[in-house]
Amino acid sequence: MSGERNTLVQVQEVKKYFPITRGTILQRHVGDIKAVDGVSIDIYQGETFGLVGETGCGKTTLGRTILWLYKPTAGKILFDGVDLNALKHSELRQTRRRMQMVFQDPYASLNPRLTVGSIISAPLVIHHVGGRLERQERVRELLELVGLNPQYVKRYPHEFSGGQRQRIGIARALALNPDLIICDEPISSLDVSIQAQVVNLLDELQGRLGITYLFIAHDLSMVRHISDRMGVMYLGKVVELADRDEIYINPLHPYTQALLSAVPIPDPSLKKTRQRIILEGDIPSPANPPLGCNFNTRCPLAIDVCFNEEPQYLEVSTDHWVACHLVQSGES
Repeated sequence: MSGERNTLVQVQEVKKYFPITRGTILQRHVGDIKAVDGVSIDIYQGETFGLVGETGCGKTTLGRTILWLYKPTAGKILFDGVDLNALKHSELRQTRRRMQMVFQDPYASLNPRLTVGSIISAPLVIHHVGGRLERQERVRELLELVGLNPQYVKRYPHEFSGGQRQRIGIARALALNPDLIICDEPISSLDVSIQAQVVNLLDELQGRLGITYLFIAHDLSMVRHISDRMGVMYLGKVVELADRDEIYINPLHPYTQALLSAVPIPDPSLKKTRQRIILEGDIPSPANPPLGCNFNTRCPLAIDVCFNEEPQYLEVSTDHWVACHLVQSGES
């Protein structure tokens, strides 16, 4: 990929498998759930990298693996040029201060027994940052930064709406001044009007603080609005990656084309001219992916080679990466 920008995160052929076992006393390893299966992406400093795909494709698992909440089964993750797997526990702990996460469900991600002040200050306490008064002042600053009243520090999560709770989650993620925030579908459980407010807040914070985002979502139109570049995942693999406008104007992978054909168009005249691509069948099990291309069981354009050989993930034009036999052979 382009070397003009500073690369903050490098994901190199990362795999994350979850073992399948049988037996109660003597457990036997009989297979693996291949949640992430050989993903390579770069995330540049200060950008928003959008990651899209159907439920179960491995987006969230990849995000958690980058944060080292899951240890990779194989591959490397480099953060600011440092291989996380080579770090000692104390060194990894310090590095993880620079990486935070905003979770999908604002109701489940906040402890209902703790006040807002305790929730937001938890990262400061865990990493021994500042004294009690300094932490209190920092919490008030963070609440104001995300658009909430600093006097809310003694309130509990149940006293807030979903959008306000997500703002609290964002404030907690900002507590340690991270370089990278992984946003795991942070707006999917919110009303449409509130979604726009949260996305605008994230965009504003990036402009003010220079944060880098990995933005995981289903809504392609929202991802296009907030992202600089986009990756499309299917069954544990990234099948296409490019600039957000390039993806929308010139989608090359059949799966990307199908996803984009389902995005609503507000103009009725344009909507009539667009052909909807309906994928038949269900996503194969990640415990038993098909031979060859993972998408061959649902691809309307699949040819013989798709069922026998796995396509390489190649740069077909400047900063446009695709894993598809049809594209690479010029037949698509």
